[in-house]
Amino acid sequence: MVFAKLTIAAVVAILPAVGGPVKTGLDNIADHKELFATKRIGIITNHTAYSSGGQYIVDVFRGIDNARITALFSPEHGIDGAQDAGKAIEGRVDAHYKLPVYSLYGKTDKPTAEMLKNIDVLVFDIQDIGARFYTYISTMSLAMEAAAECGKRFVVLDRPNPINGLKVEGNILEPAFSSFVGMHPAPVRHGMTAGELAEMFNQQGWLKNGVRVNLIVIPMTGWRRRLWYDQTGLAFIKPSPNIPDLQTAALYPGLCLLEGTNVSEGRGTEMPFRQFGAPWIDSENLAGRLNRLNLSGLRFEPTDFTPTSSKYQSQKCHGVKITITNRDLLEPYYSGIMIINELFRMYPETLQWKTQHFDHLCGTSSVRQAITARSSLEELKEAWHPELKSFLDVRKKYLMYLN
Repeated sequence: MVFAKLTIAAVVAILPAVGGPVKTGLDNIADHKELFATKRIGIITNHTAYSSGGQYIVDVFRGIDNARITALFSPEHGIDGAQDAGKAIEGRVDAHYKLPVYSLYGKTDKPTAEMLKNIDVLVFDIQDIGARFYTYISTMSLAMEAAAECGKRFVVLDRPNPINGLKVEGNILEPAFSSFVGMHPAPVRHGMTAGELAEMFNQQGWLKNGVRVNLIVIPMTGWRRRLWYDQTGLAFIKPSPNIPDLQTAALYPGLCLLEGTNVSEGRGTEMPFRQFGAPWIDSENLAGRLNRLNLSGLRFEPTDFTPTSSKYQSQKCHGVKITITNRDLLEPYYSGIMIINELFRMYPETLQWKTQHFDHLCGTSSVRQAITARSSLEELKEAWHPELKSFLDVRKKYLMYLN
């Protein structure tokens, strides 16, 4: 049966019978060949798009009779996933596959009509990490808009949320703070897969001008919401240069907030987002203060490091190293806010804000304002609950996998 004819409820209904190792949407396209046969296909992808058997997406599609790949599209970090964060990328021709690679992180973030003119079906297959401000999902959203505007079918090949699909955390993004690091009214840790997010963006009318695309999600089999990535049987391919492992991905929804300050988030070291610091920090004092906060699932140790790139390049930084003691208890976003609050209380004259970026990451100015006003962060967290509950009510309509 073609998945396009199935409702989300019907997909959920067939999943309990599935067992064994997790198979991604890419693994399952053999059951949906009719979507691609005789079609010209564009693929939005990068270095993470391998089947569980180790075959790259282009080679998988070339095994479908009468399907023709006409173009590839690359997100932030490039199609090889090696470019630094924020670096604009030029289009090129792939040397191995002899296909044009259109950059969606350079002169444009959204496919143009010219890019799509020789395409019938636009496919998205990139490993996300479960944080609203990780830009691959923004790329997907803008590509969905472009496909809708140009009358193209859009297919998402689903992949796991690596930090599990149960936990949801944070404030809802306010419309005034919509940007490429967060476009839609969702919390930072959304607990959804790319396919589920695509369905929500489309059906809720969140795409620009309320357009709706002809969307098909090819689901995973064998995945459960409670699973962390290392429980799926799939090989972890670091989705970007500074997310080298699952522990880093687990901390990223909170530690990424340091990007909006003058504290190094550990870029240019072997432990980005797992250690942070600056030349002006007293590491022993900071580690002690953070441990006394008793943040769920975390322990802090003083450390020194010298970044080879990014903030404080070639300067010795003093800070802390983070150990995850229980990942199922983690509240990474709130912990990130608490960490920055402690830094501000220690160094109110030295800590500097990249105000627009920090507020865009949070999706609100209220977090920064609460910290600088020395307001209760517990009360701030409590104030998130009504909108978060409303989001959860919307979210549950689009969940395709069981717990």
